[in-house]
Amino acid sequence: MSIARIKSPYERLSIGQKVEVVIKSIDRKTGKVILSHKETLGSWEENASMFTPGMKTKGIVRETEKNKNGIFIELRPNLVGMAEYEEGLQYGQEVDVYIKKIDNQRKKVKLLIV
Repeated sequence: MSIARIKSPYERLSIGQKVEVVIKSIDRKTGKVILSHKETLGSWEENASMFTPGMKTKGIVRETEKNKNGIFIELRPNLVGMAEYEEGLQYGQEVDVYIKKIDNQRKKVKLLIV
């Protein structure tokens, strides 16, 4: 559903909501259809091109690294950056971030919580 780790599909979707999906495969024996929503959200490059270093934007805290090296911040459903660890932030909390660096080769975004 996204590149960011989410706790529940309910964070992204609701019953009755219309969404665009890609059919990944169909098992003709069982009739099972495998769908993907994540592939409709754009590539890393497409999402990263919406941001530039020096820009301020909002993001959502998605996960703190267990060893407190950093905090993953979702900028878009298919784009996550990492900020330095900051005490007291909660999963799902909206934060203001400053984009320090976008590394297209390594597909990484470095952020600063402001």
